[in-house]
Amino acid sequence: MSEVKANPIPQGKYVPATRYGNMIYTAGMTPRKNGVMILSGKVTKDTPLETYKEAVRQAADNALTAAKNKLTEGEKIVQVLTLTVYINAEPDFTTHAKFADFATDYLVEELGDAGVAARASIGMGSLPGNAPCEISIVCAAE
Repeated sequence: MSEVKANPIPQGKYVPATRYGNMIYTAGMTPRKNGVMILSGKVTKDTPLETYKEAVRQAADNALTAAKNKLTEGEKIVQVLTLTVYINAEPDFTTHAKFADFATDYLVEELGDAGVAARASIGMGSLPGNAPCEISIVCAAE
């Protein structure tokens, strides 16, 4: 196993990830670093998408870290099976897939082709802590 990072700090009564057999399911992860939200607020159509990129990458990193921390010695994530990206979007925002692209790009940087998954990008009326995004993944481990 590579470098072990601490799990994201839960903001409620839940665990960052659960495992059943070779399947790992993460909780929804917001863009918190050391428990602190790095960006908050509604995603607007008039704000450049790049404004949100680091927040999306942080949320994806939190999800991947939680998943990796469920691995045992010698195991690795062999495939991200699903990626779900929730976006705290204003009603007129329609570029949801770009958020998923930012997350996929991060997962591919970390896992290679195993980071490309089936995915959904979903606009929400609000998210916990006024996060701009929340990400969860399901992975297979061997």
